[in-house]
Amino acid sequence: MWRHSRRLTRIASTILNGSSVIDAWFNATSYQVGQVLLTLPNSFAQLGLVSGILFQLFYGTLGAWACYMTTWLYMNYRKRFEREALYSDKHEIQWYEVLDGLLGTFWKYLGLIFNTGLQVLQSAITLIGASNLAHILNDRLDKRSWTVVLGACVIPSILIPRAQNYRVLSSVGIVMTTYTAWYMVLASIFQGKDGPVKHNAPHSSLDYFLGASNILYAFGGHGLTIELTHAMKKPQKFKEIYLYAVLYIWTLTLPSAIAVYWTYGEEMLQHSYALTRFHKSKYRDVAIVLMIIHQARRKNFFVQFGFSVLPIYLTWEKFCGIHSLPGRYLLKSAARLPVVILVWLVALMIPFIGVINIVAAAFFTSFTIYIVPCVAFMVYHRSTSARKESKEGPPFWLPSWIWIYAINVGVVVWILVIGVGFGAWAGVRNLRRKFHLFGFFTRCYEC
Repeated sequence: MWRHSRRLTRIASTILNGSSVIDAWFNATSYQVGQVLLTLPNSFAQLGLVSGILFQLFYGTLGAWACYMTTWLYMNYRKRFEREALYSDKHEIQWYEVLDGLLGTFWKYLGLIFNTGLQVLQSAITLIGASNLAHILNDRLDKRSWTVVLGACVIPSILIPRAQNYRVLSSVGIVMTTYTAWYMVLASIFQGKDGPVKHNAPHSSLDYFLGASNILYAFGGHGLTIELTHAMKKPQKFKEIYLYAVLYIWTLTLPSAIAVYWTYGEEMLQHSYALTRFHKSKYRDVAIVLMIIHQARRKNFFVQFGFSVLPIYLTWEKFCGIHSLPGRYLLKSAARLPVVILVWLVALMIPFIGVINIVAAAFFTSFTIYIVPCVAFMVYHRSTSARKESKEGPPFWLPSWIWIYAINVGVVVWILVIGVGFGAWAGVRNLRRKFHLFGFFTRCYEC
């Protein structure tokens, strides 16, 4: 009996606990691409084909670089953490703690504010997206009612303790998003054009920067970098893993967005989600169900939702003083409930899918993912002694530290001007228009 119990424990651990390089790739890829895959044809209709492709390639590259900066800082913090004998398997290191340990209290609160804001909005967007997909399948319930129903379904995400517990769920998610992306490509080709199709985008600067900001958001989804890195046995390899994740994501996002936009053109301006444009068929319905399951998976654990909200769960546990307590699994799970309720409320209050993505990109993604890591990296390594003590040096393809600083300055300036400046202008203007038309807690946005 005892041996049988041990065998079951080992099997459960193998299925649920993953800290390998492959697990990290599954987690990074599954988390990075989800419902935003369906919004990219709309962005192409706002930007035009050439700009849409270039922005995807550009922001994917910037995202990989910013992830490199983040993991580099993490490894420096981890080195200090272990040297001072503060490391504990029971404590999950987070981004704001890295900033606090390396740069001080101001940076701690800067990271905490921006990262928490981003994760709340990302979690709400995931819930809103699932509600929109469910409404396509069954419009007898309005989208607000679907948000209420699916909001109840995400509550079990409080039971998943750490990032490494998503091993099987993340691997299945890759299959689901891959099917959906290639369904969109093939359906666009076989359904063909329903008449003359216009490809005259962009029509206005507002549309242009809305589309650019949505792609910025799409490739800025690595706010979970520290949690995923910390879950690895070899955390120093995550920067490479994320690059491989971006390369694979391009094989999904570029063909699907190009095919849908080429087939339907500017008609996609009226469809925030591409799947609403396709004719009803069993293949389309399978794609919709898989995209919902990508956020629901087995036993109604919303994986993309769970990944997005995980940093807030951990931060809330620390705020409540229960994070490092041995055991206490049920107490920690129950303590996470207020976080789910907050996200649920935000999703019900501002259910403007596509619009809220832009606001999240301009005010939170821009700072959390790009600006803060690059600036923090430069501030921390400003002295010669800090550069000498750094966990690693410049990569082989950069001759000196000057080049790293030059790239970081370029990233910060670009994101401040395009992402924060023009992105905030376009996002706030569009959000005000939606509030004027629909108001808070609208029953059915774009029905």
